[in-house]
Amino acid sequence: MVKSLIAILTAIALLVGAAVFESYYVSNQFGDFEQELLALYAKVDGETANGEDAKAVQTSWEHRKEHLHVWIPHNDVARIDDYMSETVRLIGEKEYPYALANLEILIHLCSCLPGTYSPALENIF
Repeated sequence: MVKSLIAILTAIALLVGAAVFESYYVSNQFGDFEQELLALYAKVDGETANGEDAKAVQTSWEHRKEHLHVWIPHNDVARIDDYMSETVRLIGEKEYPYALANLEILIHLCSCLPGTYSPALENIF
């Protein structure tokens, strides 16, 4: 009986540890990406952004998503991919008002998505 309790408590500790690590890792990745988006937003708002700036942020996202696929569902990654691709095209065509709208959506997603993967009561039940 004691061995069973120790095994159960060990399994619970491992699950809690994995959940905390996942939450920290996802929040950290999205926080860094959000900072890059905010810098791009400032450039687009001042109408000084070019396609290379947007492409650099997209490349950064491509590198991040390779590791985020392990922790978050494909649908969330695909949604950010779609908005990011459209934003790159809009900035390249100098359609700054539309690019700003997409960047606002991306920034909002970066602030909301990590919370859906945190080990909180509403995410467990």
